[in-house]
Amino acid sequence: MVPDIGRGSRTHGLLVYLYGPGRREEHTDAHLVGSWDGFAPDPGRDTDPHVTLARLTAALDLRVKQAGDRAPAKHVWHCSVRTAPGDRRLADEEWNAVAQRIVHATGIAPDGDPDGCRWIAVRHAEDHIHIVATLVRGDLRNPRLNYDFNKAQAVCRRIEEEMGLRRLDAGDGTAAKNPTSAEKFKAERTGRPETSRETLREAVRQAVAGADDEKEFFTRLREAGLRVKVRHAPSGDALGYNVALPGDRNRHGEPVWYPGSKLAPDLSLPKIRLRLADGTAERAAAAAAAGRADWSPPARERRSATGIAERAAVLLDGDDDEAAAQLVGVGELLDAVAQTSPVATRAELAAAARAFERATRSHIRAERADTRALRSAARGIVQAGGALGRGEDGGTTAMLVSTLVLVTLAAARWHSARGHAQQAHAARQAAEHLRTAYHQAAATPMRVLHDQGRALPEAQRRTHEATLRAALPEHGVRADCVPTKTDALVATLAQAEQAGHDPEVLLQQAIDMRELDTAADVNDVLVWRLRRLAQLPAHPGEALRRPQTGIRPTKTSANRTSERNAPTAAPRPAHSDPRSRPPRR
Repeated sequence: MVPDIGRGSRTHGLLVYLYGPGRREEHTDAHLVGSWDGFAPDPGRDTDPHVTLARLTAALDLRVKQAGDRAPAKHVWHCSVRTAPGDRRLADEEWNAVAQRIVHATGIAPDGDPDGCRWIAVRHAEDHIHIVATLVRGDLRNPRLNYDFNKAQAVCRRIEEEMGLRRLDAGDGTAAKNPTSAEKFKAERTGRPETSRETLREAVRQAVAGADDEKEFFTRLREAGLRVKVRHAPSGDALGYNVALPGDRNRHGEPVWYPGSKLAPDLSLPKIRLRLADGTAERAAAAAAAGRADWSPPARERRSATGIAERAAVLLDGDDDEAAAQLVGVGELLDAVAQTSPVATRAELAAAARAFERATRSHIRAERADTRALRSAARGIVQAGGALGRGEDGGTTAMLVSTLVLVTLAAARWHSARGHAQQAHAARQAAEHLRTAYHQAAATPMRVLHDQGRALPEAQRRTHEATLRAALPEHGVRADCVPTKTDALVATLAQAEQAGHDPEVLLQQAIDMRELDTAADVNDVLVWRLRRLAQLPAHPGEALRRPQTGIRPTKTSANRTSERNAPTAAPRPAHSDPRSRPPRR
């Protein structure tokens, strides 16, 4: 059961809409199901609805007129209450009970208070009602409506349980503001797939992802094609900002501006400044230049980000409130990957980033957590530019997305342990989108790996399968298992051995990185961990054709390989400043 509360100043205008046909002829059989005294005139049940509508307006506004200048400018309180899809159809008497409990809980008309505000409940559809109240009490004082939305949410959760309705996740007041009905109708009328508020929220999030400072943030907004208006103090310091979509205008032809704080609680300028104050870490040259010099910048950055995401997952697995900061960093990383991803995976990655946005906010504040590594990874991905869907770009995209699935699941567990139902649900939704994106990105490289695994000599295959059975008995790797399940993993172990690593030691290192219980396919997860640890190409077509260079093999007594000094890392290719070119959208 979902309540939605707003304020207005025209009682008659709202009643005309509620008793009218609706914007798309969706209103049917409009009538009262409840009122402040049970005797309010009902235009839906009268032979002359226009006259009755005027009488109902006058009755509701009586105390407003009596209060005169003391009445609030926006004296109309409007709350729509809707049951969830699949819920049973409530009778009028049940909706009356729902309305009475909501006006009591919010302070509109407390039970037993003869001076409560006047209110009515109108039903013009099977699944919802509209509660309209005028905000002047019988003693001509204004009602106390502090946290009325939170109180309405709380009573709706109790009503759901008592009436056997679908129980929705409880909120905690940290969600972004939903688009209004007017914004939704405008989007439909203009042929836009979403409201301006939602489009702007995503654009601002992507502009923040990995931004180095406030100047770069505003530059990215403008390069993304948004109108930007910065509010300045007399000293010249920025106090806040507003954004608007080009062409989005109100009835007076003026741009429709949205302050950052109205897009999402964490997109106000003070909150963005706190995030930017953390800065981006100076990454070690070896980490930034891992792998071969002929790998593209997007592939290098994705490979580096995979290791950083793994560490974030480990922190989220711990029972520490400081991990809350990691959620913000993961959100930035998802936004960076979404806006630079190959076309085939872009839609699902964008959906994952949008879903996870809800999981980045809760009332838990991390005071000492360091998110510089995640912000640096996001910045590197944005600066490297768009990735291709093939070769190393495509392979490292699959490598990173495979890890991000486990990170979002770790975030869901972290939120669940703290009772954050909405955030946990959002993180699980993001994981589902990421799984779909992973299958899209990994299809080609995994197919090549399967072919390479099947092409290995039988003796070599049996040796590596025995290694897998010894290391992973609890994951069902048996002698009689379907070969194709482990072909890619066997091929990766063979290539790692060819590169100078001990397969047993490397496999155990990959297993010990963190748990595998949440992995939908343990084999796939281990393939990408092994390829990253051994610095094997993510595009396996390169693995058996080119000699591996610049790799430090695993030290073991079994292979007695002496430690070699890694060659000097190749300098990272220079990238143009993101302020001189628009981020990939």
